[in-house]
Order: sequence, then C-alpha cells, then structure tokens
Amino acid sequence: MPHHLFPAATPETLERLGEIPLLKLISNFDWSLTPLGAITGWSESLKGAVRVMMTSSTAMAMLIGEEGILVYNQAYADFVGTRHPEIFGMPAVQAWPEAAAFNHDKIERGLAGLSTSLPAAEMTLNLNGQPETFWLELHYSPVMGDDGLPLGSLAILHDITDRMMAEKALARSEERLSLALNGSTLVGTWDWDVSGDVVTADDKFAQMYNLDPLRAGLGVPVSDFVRAIHPDDAGRVNKEIEEALQTGGQLRSEYRLVGANGEISWVVASGRPRMGPDGRAERFPGVVFDVTEQRRIAEALQQSELQFRTLADTMPQMVWSTLPNGYHDYYNARWYEFTGVPVGSTDGEAWNDMFHPDDQERAREVWMHSLQTGEPYEIEYRLKHHSGVYRWTLGLAQPIRDSAGNIVRWFGTCTDIHQAKIAAEERELVAQELSHRIKNIFAVLNGIISLSARSRPEIKPYADELRQRIFALGEAHDYIRPRSHASAAAGGRGTLKELVERLMQPYRAANGDRMEIIGDDVVIDDAAATPLAMLFHELATNAAKYGSLSATEGRVVLTGSQSGDYYHLSWKEIGGPPLEGTAAKGSFGSRMIELSVQGQLSGKLERFWEPDGLRVEIDLPLQGLQRSARLQN
Repeated sequence: MPHHLFPAATPETLERLGEIPLLKLISNFDWSLTPLGAITGWSESLKGAVRVMMTSSTAMAMLIGEEGILVYNQAYADFVGTRHPEIFGMPAVQAWPEAAAFNHDKIERGLAGLSTSLPAAEMTLNLNGQPETFWLELHYSPVMGDDGLPLGSLAILHDITDRMMAEKALARSEERLSLALNGSTLVGTWDWDVSGDVVTADDKFAQMYNLDPLRAGLGVPVSDFVRAIHPDDAGRVNKEIEEALQTGGQLRSEYRLVGANGEISWVVASGRPRMGPDGRAERFPGVVFDVTEQRRIAEALQQSELQFRTLADTMPQMVWSTLPNGYHDYYNARWYEFTGVPVGSTDGEAWNDMFHPDDQERAREVWMHSLQTGEPYEIEYRLKHHSGVYRWTLGLAQPIRDSAGNIVRWFGTCTDIHQAKIAAEERELVAQELSHRIKNIFAVLNGIISLSARSRPEIKPYADELRQRIFALGEAHDYIRPRSHASAAAGGRGTLKELVERLMQPYRAANGDRMEIIGDDVVIDDAAATPLAMLFHELATNAAKYGSLSATEGRVVLTGSQSGDYYHLSWKEIGGPPLEGTAAKGSFGSRMIELSVQGQLSGKLERFWEPDGLRVEIDLPLQGLQRSARLQN
C-alpha cells in the first residue's frame, strides 16, 4: 500500500517529489503512532488539503483531530526555526506550551466548523532558544472530511513583526512630533490639497492667520490664509508659492502677517510640494515659524551695532576690538584715517607690522602678557602714520567678561600722544638745564661761605655747618632731578631708602656699614626729598658729634614700617658714649628737625635719650611723602 500522498504518481514523479524535504518527511513519518494512523487510511479530502498546503509558498499548518496534530509546510518550518522538525506530527498544545490555551481554542473552533481571523496577534514564542515577541496575521478555516464534517483547521500565517515595529516606531515619532508642535507657541503646520484647493491646518497655524481652528482643521481654501499676509508682502509670497508649485522646489519665505487686532508679526513658511505622475503638484505640506521676537532682537542688535559704530567712528581716538584670543577683527574709521591702510588689511596679527620695528617685539610681549593674565593693556609705542612718519601713541585695552568671569572680547584705543611726547622731552631738557643751574647756585653759595669764613675765623664752625646743610640740600635735589625719559615719566620720584643711603655715604666706615636701614621702604617725591634730607642730615651730624657715630664701634639703625595712611620711622643710635639727661632744646638743629617733620611734612616727632643712645620716633602721613597723592585729593 502506498504510504505517500500521491498514489497515482509515476516513479519518476515520486522521485522528484521525494527531494522536497517536507514531502519526504511526511512520507517517512510513522503516522501509525498518532491518532491519524497511516497515510493510507486518511480520507481523500484530508490528503487533498495536505497536498495543497505542502506545495504553497505561504506558511500553513493543519491542526487535525481533537488533539490538533500538527502537519505543516516548508514555509511554516522556516518560521518555527529550531522547533522544526521536533514538533512535526505532535499535538499543537504540546508543541507550543507557551500558547497552549490559544491553540486549544482554535482546535475547538475548527472542529465546530468556525473560522477565525486575527489581523495582528501579538504572541510571545520560543523559536530560537529564548522568548521573542512576534506579531502574526492568522487565519483559521475548518477542513471538511469526506463526510462533510470538520476534521480540523487550516492555519495560514503571515509574520508581520517588522511591519508592526515600523508602524509603532512611526506612531511614536508622530506622537513626539505632535507633542512638540502642540507644546510650541511658535510653530504651525499645514497640508494643502492643491488639486482640490483645500488647506487643513493645526490650531497654531489657524491662530496665526486669523482663522477659526475648527474650520482650519476641516479645511478651507488657500485664499482664506493668504488674506492675512501683509499687503506689501502678498505679491512676492504668491510668486514664491507659484514657483514652488511649478518646479517642485523648496519654499522658504519670510513675510509679515496682520493680526485680527492689526498687530504685525513676522513668520517664516517652509514646505515642498508633492508632485504627481503627471508632474503637477498634488499636495503641499509645510510648517510656519513665528520669528517676530527673533526679528525684533535682530533689529535691536542692528540698531545697537549702528549706534556703536557711529560712536566709535566719531571718537577722536582709534578704537579697536579683538576676540578673546587676541585676534583683531574691528577698527573704527579713525584707525584707517591715521594709518591710511586698506580696510581689513590689519586684521589678525597684521596690526603688529604697523609698529616701529624697534617697538614691535616689546608691544607683542606686553599684549601677550595681557591675553594670558587678563590684566589691562597699557603701552606707549610708535605707530606708522599715513604720511610714513612714526608717531608716538598710547595703547590701552580692557577685557570684557561674561557672568562667569570669562573674557569674551577686548576693547582698546590708540591715542596720538606725539605732540605731548615731544613737549615732555622739551620740558625735560629745560628741567635738566634748570637743575644744573640750581646745582651751580649751591656750589656758588658754598664758595661764598668759604671765602667769608677765611676773613672771619671765629665763624668757621658755623660756616662749616652751613656748608654741610647746603650740601644735604644739593644731594636731595640731585637725587630727584630728572635725567632721562624714565625719570621724567616717574615724575621725579624715588624711595626713602635710596635717599638716606646717599646722604649717609660720608658716615660709612671703611671696614663696615655703620648705617643699617631695615623694614619697609616708601616712595617719596621731590617735595618731600628736601625736608627729609635736612632731617637726616641734622640727625647724622649730631650723631657724628655727640652720639653713636662719634665712637669707633657706634652705629645707627633706621627702621621703617607702613600702616594704613602713615609711615613710621625709628632712628636708634647704638654703641655711642653713655647719655646723661637730655640735650638742650631750642638749638638751631632741633628747630630745623621740627620744622622739617612737623611743618613741611605734617608729621610728629619724639626724642628719647636712652642710656645706650638716642632714639627718635617719627610718624609721617603718606600724603606728606607723595605729592601726587596730595594733588589727587
């Protein structure tokens, strides 16, 4: 008896069919072990249904009898993966334990003669060693026996997992887009059915164009939207729309809308028509953005830029600006008028070539220091004038910082100080000549005193003291008189320590320093140098006559300290003859000291005749030592 599905087939046909894996499997399967029994006992209707299923390219399976014995084709075997061929010929409930209830229901419905269609059934199946989620399109139809009664169900299966995943991803994307658009007060969307002249739009689009959202959602003619466009822009916008419809190109148009209350707003409309097979536009979807605020900001920035350039170009100074890294990207009109170079030719590093060759390296070092530290930029250099002459210029720049303290830009100026520089040099020459003549006057005075003392021997001691005082004045004057550009720029200023060391030079011992100056130093100017010279001259002279400097091992320690607005000096004599009592008051030297400290420097002075030597404590206001400070106040 034949044990295959094709009893009337020739040997050649059977050989060919036997090469089909599932047909070979069904022929070799021992069906006697199942409720179906051997194939020879199957009804003709069952064998016919199985033959149709086996030759189909669509995944099919039959659930036969009350146990739903599984018989399926090659497409179904490909779907079940590693579960094949184990489940072939098994009861469906046992073959698919994870879907036992589902299959039991379908077996009962099939035996009851009922069909079932499931367009998108979500199922979790273990096909390749681990549970996976699938979406399946399933159709169950009863298989009728020779007696007209149902003997099982035929299941047709389509794996639609990829399609469902794509649809869900698209739905999520559309949901996110919808949420984004609905959450925005600046974006509206439209879709124009060009052939039917019906535009459907969302609520925001309708609001922008003064239409009722319900009407816009149902669809209105495009002319209803065009009416909201500003009359001065309507013609241009219509032309741009027509061009996009003709070419199928992108539309991007910025124009004004007139609100229901007459308020003007700015929008940008963007879209692209969808062309039909005949080359004509069928649909025209797009979006519109409300850019009113951006437009106002841009206009405000433009106005601010105009005001800045107007201000910068009307300033007498050359104004420039750089990026945080020092790249020069802006110069005002005065720069180009002064230098005569083409606009933009000194951007970046090129501006350094405008300096005098002797100033270029110095200017670059100062500028790099400011860039690295953020310190203000200040320098004098020679800048090339359009006449070809190098003129002295003062360069200044300040960094602009954001709220976090980061430098976002540098703004600087260049001021022509050439005439002031020449005038300063001329004043310095005059000052040096005047200083030289004053020095000569001191020399003449000393000569007159010496000649007078020769004819009057009895006044020689007084003459010597007077010459020494005049010498001290000369030393003070010589110390602060200008000698160069640097000294002139300093305004005739030095330090107290330098002045004292110069005055005390005659009292230094050959084998050691008898004058020690310790503590804080302080800057003094020419107005303070004279009284200070007289003060230290009198103290040193007295120490040489009666105090520590009159002894071989004697010395003086001068200590300075600054506190607040005052400078304190302590003169202490050590190693001199023992003191008994106090010195007589009212002498010329004492009056000279008090006049210098209290009268000219507005300070205070106290003397202490201690057993080991005189101590003098002096308090001087800093304003009394620095004329520039007094002038500022």
